[in-house]
Amino acid sequence: MKAMVFAAGRGTRLKPLTDTRPKALVEVGGEPLIAHVLRRLVAAGVTEAIVNLHHFGEQIPPYLASQGNFGLRRVAYSEEPELLDTGGGLKQASWFFDDGEPFFVHNADVLSTVDLAALMRAHRETGALATLAAMARPTARPLFFDAENRLVGRRSASKGDELVRAPHGEVSPLGFCGIHVASPEVFRELTETGAFPIAGSYLRLAAAGAAIRAHRVDGAKWRDCGRLEDLRPL
Repeated sequence: MKAMVFAAGRGTRLKPLTDTRPKALVEVGGEPLIAHVLRRLVAAGVTEAIVNLHHFGEQIPPYLASQGNFGLRRVAYSEEPELLDTGGGLKQASWFFDDGEPFFVHNADVLSTVDLAALMRAHRETGALATLAAMARPTARPLFFDAENRLVGRRSASKGDELVRAPHGEVSPLGFCGIHVASPEVFRELTETGAFPIAGSYLRLAAAGAAIRAHRVDGAKWRDCGRLEDLRPL
C-alpha cells in the first residue's frame, strides 16, 4: 500500500520554529510531526510513501533515513521549486502511484487517532473516487455532505454556502481532516494545472457526478498543528 505525505508548506504560523526547519520537522511530544504521521501510516499497512518538499525540504530525506524510514520499504520525494498546493502537489507525484491500488494522502501537520485502516476499507467498499476523513467540528470552511455521505458543496468566504449538486436527504457541514484515500483514476480527472487545492478539484468532480465521499470519524481525536499553541500531544 502507498501514501503521499504533504510536507512542502512554509509553516509561516509556526515561526520562529520554521525559520530554520520545515514544518514537518517541528516537534510535538519529542518527535517531528512527520514521524507521528509515518508511524500511523505504517501501522495501517503502508509500505511505500512519497513526500513533497519545498521549504527547507533538503532536511527531510536525511532525517527519515536516520530513522530507517520508519520501516517503509521505499520512500520517494517530489521536489516543488514553487509550491503547488495540495492538488498540484498530488498531481506532480502521480507517477509514484503506478500499481492501480487506492492510496492514502495525509497532511504532515495533522495529528489524529483516525482509524486509517477503516478509512481504507470504507473507500474500497464504496468504490469511490476519493474518500475524505471528515468530522462534525467547528470550522469556518466546512464541506457539505448529504445523507449518503456524498460531497455536495462547501462554505467559502467569498461565496457563502454553495451546493454543487442536488443532495439526497439532509446536508451536514463537516470539517475535512486533511486525511483521505484516493483511487489512481483520480489522476485522469485532475485537469487543473499549476498550483491548485485538491478540495476544489473534488468539488468540481462532485458537481460532475463523481463519487467523492465522506468517512465520518466523529469519535477520533484530531488536531491541525498549524499554530504554535497547537504543538502539544493529543
